Amino acid sequence: MGQRSTTAWEFTDDRGHLAVAPEPPTRVVAYIQAGAGLWDLGIRPVGIFGSYHDGEHPDRAKAGALPLDGVAYLGAGAGLGLDDVLAVRPDLVVALTYGGGQVYGIEPDTAKHLEEHVPVVVIDVGQGRGLAGVRERFADLGRSLGVGEDPSALAGLARAEEELTRIAAERAGVRVLALSPGGADSVHLARPAKWPDLSALGGLGVRTVEPPEGPGANWHTGTWGDAAELAPDIVLLDARANAAPAAEYVGDPQWAAVAERALVLPWNPEIPASAAAHAAFFASVTGALRARA
Repeated sequence: MGQRSTTAWEFTDDRGHLAVAPEPPTRVVAYIQAGAGLWDLGIRPVGIFGSYHDGEHPDRAKAGALPLDGVAYLGAGAGLGLDDVLAVRPDLVVALTYGGGQVYGIEPDTAKHLEEHVPVVVIDVGQGRGLAGVRERFADLGRSLGVGEDPSALAGLARAEEELTRIAAERAGVRVLALSPGGADSVHLARPAKWPDLSALGGLGVRTVEPPEGPGANWHTGTWGDAAELAPDIVLLDARANAAPAAEYVGDPQWAAVAERALVLPWNPEIPASAAAHAAFFASVTGALRARA
């Protein structure tokens, strides 16, 4: 009798690392954005963790449709320890990188020791990959674990893209600005080319607004006056918990000018990588464009 294979499951991640296991993993721990994407594919994580921007509780805005009351939250950033992860007995950890292979949201030493105990798969969601590419990498991982995108979700995404393309052509002059509040007179204006979801909007014909040039790679950090000067018709407003609360800037007259002119939509820059989540995002922008006739 031959020996049983010790590589019944394997997956090469975006660092080029080959993760292997005797059988497909079933107890997955994931960064919250990755966990939300896996949930949409049909995988329920046993645990999720946050980033250095997060705190003692999971960020609802990042979680998508993930049922937070049924999934253990293990901590965030420096507060996430090796023992916290291993306590839920994972047989796979799914993390993200924004390039360079560095694991996002986990202390480097913790990430190093984690891989000594459990396979770790890292997916690149950075500037080098478009929204569809990120979604396909999660689909690849899902297929390796025995699940796939629901055909109805894929069909819904195709319809949402088609409808957004049509409405964007009709509303070609409508200006869309994505931003993250920084405080009383501080705001981070997103550079569309640096965000897969914003790049996807541009690819479908949406007129995304480019902030001033400057040192910030993903954001231009400026004042609410800078935002008002760009005269957006639609604002995608960062809804994550680490964005400054409205109480800090609602009284600023420049923000008031923006809000009076623009239709404001909540925006999750860490959108789950699934057909369902992307279709919902495109549909929300389509609805806003329609309203700006």
